[in-house]
Amino acid sequence: MGSLREVNLELGMPAADAAVRRLTYEINHSRITGDAVLKIIHGYGSSGAGGRIRVEVRKYLERLKKRGDIAGFIPGERFSIFDPETLSAFRHCGDLRRDRDLERHNNGVTFILFQ
Repeated sequence: MGSLREVNLELGMPAADAAVRRLTYEINHSRITGDAVLKIIHGYGSSGAGGRIRVEVRKYLERLKKRGDIAGFIPGERFSIFDPETLSAFRHCGDLRRDRDLERHNNGVTFILFQ
């Protein structure tokens, strides 16, 4: 069973393209270290003007999923014991069951699943 690692992409308030570049690095790092899941904190635009990192990150993850570069991803707002993909992810990473965002419907985070 693999581990869970967490990265805050909002740290330093980067532009969306810089955050996506860092995400690419973090995904590669997770593959090398054998993480089962990478939790990313990207925020959700609570100021009313933001949210660009979340939008760009999720578009990027969708492309990676289609190419088969990641197994999938779970948006924080779907991270629930009632979500089939979350239940499946529990089998690969037991740490997810104890994550503080479970059942919080937090659209400021996303969980990236690896093969």
